[in-house]
Amino acid sequence: MKGDAITSRGGAISLRLAVAAILGCALLAIPQLVSPYQTLLLTYGLVMAIAALGFNLLLGYTGLLSFGHSAFFGTGAYTAALMAKYLGIHSMETFILAGLATAFLMSALFGVVCVRHTRIFFAILVMALSQVLWTLAYKFYGITNGTDGLNVPFPTLLGGSLTFRGAGAYQRFIVAYYYYVAVLFLLSAAVMWMITQSPFGKTLQSIRDNQTRAEFIGIRVRLCRWMAFLFSGTFTGLAGVLWLPLNRHVTPDVLYWPFSGEIVFLTVLGGFQSFSGPIVGALAFSYLKTYAVAWTEYWQFLLGAVLIFLVMALPTGIVGTLELLAARLKWPSFKPRI
Repeated sequence: MKGDAITSRGGAISLRLAVAAILGCALLAIPQLVSPYQTLLLTYGLVMAIAALGFNLLLGYTGLLSFGHSAFFGTGAYTAALMAKYLGIHSMETFILAGLATAFLMSALFGVVCVRHTRIFFAILVMALSQVLWTLAYKFYGITNGTDGLNVPFPTLLGGSLTFRGAGAYQRFIVAYYYYVAVLFLLSAAVMWMITQSPFGKTLQSIRDNQTRAEFIGIRVRLCRWMAFLFSGTFTGLAGVLWLPLNRHVTPDVLYWPFSGEIVFLTVLGGFQSFSGPIVGALAFSYLKTYAVAWTEYWQFLLGAVLIFLVMALPTGIVGTLELLAARLKWPSFKPRI
């Protein structure tokens, strides 16, 4: 019986790896099969998927709901934009390193204050601190240009070996940058998978399930929550850096709390009880929002109605619903238990 269980588990892991490899190859082939516009939309979705993976380390694995993750997303975006404007730097790799560093520091500072609390107190405190950053970006017009925002040119990629100037620069950038983001997305997903499946990830789940019991067995709950907050904010900051070249313009809106609400919603939409749920939710939300805006001027109403219907009809998220369907049909499950 034990041998059969080990064999079954090994087969499931091999199947998941095979599916992941197929999806990775499909991601790399997409620009050759679709238009540049569709490639751009998918790039947006992959960027938001990185943010959702980071956010779900708090929500799905640690049991902490944050309404202030726009702070880390905006920190990454503004770090790159300010470097481009005032330092004349246009290297994407430099943007990423600097954005990760500032998001790391901001997450560390916020975490020291916020992880002392849980539940609604934690959520509101993170949101309040994020609004401090929004106020700074809004009021310091001489540095951030306030609501006018900051414009940035196309960055260089791979240490300056890829530059984008002249005719057709936009189309060439979209394709090259898609591959750039896709590789970073796959690396981010792999790193997050290792974190969640490590002893540290299991410790976070034990804290989520029963904090009192975790404390009794010697787990340093506050430290583990702070580390989860640190990883979560840093991942979200990376997404902010990657988002900037797609938009080529940043305003205080990315620091405002409704943007945090979008991150929360796309995570819940996909299903925060599975590793792949936030990824699916980010892609679905990006396409849904884009087509709603294109279809009607009342896109907020349409988007809200559709999303409310999806949440009510799919209470466990898109991936959770597919898992329930697979269980009823006795298909193999690809969802790691969290």
